[in-house]
Amino acid sequence: MKIINNPINDGWFADPEAREYNGKYYIYVTQSFTAFEDQLNLSVFVSDDLVNWELRENIVEMGGFPWATKAIWAPTAIEQNGKYYLVFASNDIQSNDEVGGLELAVSDSPEGPFRACLKQPLVGEFVNGAQPIDAHLFKDDDGAIYLYFGGWGHCNVAVMNSEMTGFVPFEDGEIFKEITPDEYVEDPCMLKKDGLYYFMWSRGNWQNETYAVCYDTSVSPLGPFRKSGEVLKSDPAIANGPGHHGYLEIPNSDEWLCVYHRRPLDANEHGCRVVCIDKMQIKDGKIAQVKMTNQCILG
Repeated sequence: MKIINNPINDGWFADPEAREYNGKYYIYVTQSFTAFEDQLNLSVFVSDDLVNWELRENIVEMGGFPWATKAIWAPTAIEQNGKYYLVFASNDIQSNDEVGGLELAVSDSPEGPFRACLKQPLVGEFVNGAQPIDAHLFKDDDGAIYLYFGGWGHCNVAVMNSEMTGFVPFEDGEIFKEITPDEYVEDPCMLKKDGLYYFMWSRGNWQNETYAVCYDTSVSPLGPFRKSGEVLKSDPAIANGPGHHGYLEIPNSDEWLCVYHRRPLDANEHGCRVVCIDKMQIKDGKIAQVKMTNQCILG
């Protein structure tokens, strides 16, 4: 039996993206501050056992992104051809007249340091009304890597090229397709189990108790998606505003974990968010609502 204490760290961190590589677990996070101007790099938690987590701070060499001066947040990572790629948002751009958006970095190690791949943002403008934030990289069983992203109530999907430097057009020539579900606000996240795609996202306001996670299902990573249910919501006995999550599948098992941030009940600043882990049950094409705990018991 293992016991994961929630939160996994007392520091303020948010927007977790969880991965397992070579027997180690990694949770990439935003360094959460109330002022976006203070969010200048990213961190990763590393563990061998899911119980004890070591923090590695400032994993991106930001000198390669001279235009990125604030709002460094919402990382997502993927392994491809022995390299580890990191996509994150910068500058919280409000229009196409501003510089920033989704940035691309690469490393030889899942712990970094991550260095710039390009001399400009990977996605540097609004597409289909979607603010270029909150990316999620998903690798399908055939090796294709999809990039889901978008804020301001719109979500897009694109397919990464084999070099991980740009995108492969769809058959109709489009680069980005909008796949926005009802109630979508931000934070797309894709999971596949037994041939079914579970598309999750956050709804509500990230600054309060309305923040929550919902999901739809499809037989394709591009949809169409069938409205399904709720994954996470506030619990007045535990915490408020759970959302912007990722997940882990424990190797050689059918155990799934939801990795998310939440707001302590006594939080009095927007930046006060902590990273937690709880069990997530996926069965018969449905995700059961995750029960938030102060201690997640495994085994």
